Amino acid sequence: MNQNKILLESDTNELEIVEFRIDEMDAHNNPVPCYYGVNVAKVREIIRLPQISRIVNAKQGVEGMIKLRDKVITIINLATILGKNTGDMVADRVVVLEFNNLTVGVLVHSVSRIYRISWQNVEPPAHSVHSDQVTGLVKMDDRIILVLDFEKIVGELCSESALRPLDEDILLASASKGGDRSNKTVLVADDSLFIRNTLCTTLRSAGYSVTEAENGAEAWDIIQDRLTRCAQDGSDFRSHISMLITDVEMPQMDGLHLTSRVRKEEPLKEFPIIIFSSLASDDNKRKWIGLGANHILTKPDLPNLVRLADEFTR
Repeated sequence: MNQNKILLESDTNELEIVEFRIDEMDAHNNPVPCYYGVNVAKVREIIRLPQISRIVNAKQGVEGMIKLRDKVITIINLATILGKNTGDMVADRVVVLEFNNLTVGVLVHSVSRIYRISWQNVEPPAHSVHSDQVTGLVKMDDRIILVLDFEKIVGELCSESALRPLDEDILLASASKGGDRSNKTVLVADDSLFIRNTLCTTLRSAGYSVTEAENGAEAWDIIQDRLTRCAQDGSDFRSHISMLITDVEMPQMDGLHLTSRVRKEEPLKEFPIIIFSSLASDDNKRKWIGLGANHILTKPDLPNLVRLADEFTR
């Protein structure tokens, strides 16, 4: 069992990130190193850029396609996506990513190393340049590593991986089957604003009340607050929050640690928890169910979201 699998199955609140660089030129045409990171759980391999085939009328940011062991994968130019002026610098490394049942390659200038860190040391991004493409900041001694929101980046370029709210006809049909959902509140925890908005829009359109949390720590604070209210007035916790939908990768506290904490609270032993993650392999699903999740949804599987909410909030 490799180290990455250990992190994904256990309640460590840790992650490993692969650090890479996408440098840019400053106003004086001098190169400026810029550091980025991605969860190693998404990284399949790192290779030198082989021969690339261009795509006619490709979206901006799609560099082309390569053949990798009989599989054709799309190559994304991150410098273009991030709006960088790279001058004559050549990105000749490819970080091959696997998530959301999709394999893509991203062009980078160099790859440094892997760091194991606590989610507590990953801060939510400040409102700054590219903040909608960044899910966390890791402060090292001499630099800041930006953790990119690859689910948003890839989702906007590759239609098969895109997360979109369900269309109106589906939601209307769902509403007619689900009855009145307005008295049921779903807590949604996801650090990606792009994904969180999509989840919440879908649930609200179906008639649910929704409370949002930007990460597991914020979700835990909300849950603790409701538990305190219940202890004071004797109310049922599920009259405040009917179920939790959580991502795994989040600053401060990840979804696995959040799930474990919830299950340690006696009033929440039967509280419904759905994990909604791009890392939901069959192996991880079994481990996460063992941690206490009721069900695992693999991004971008939105069609089953309302159905499962109905099932677990009856």
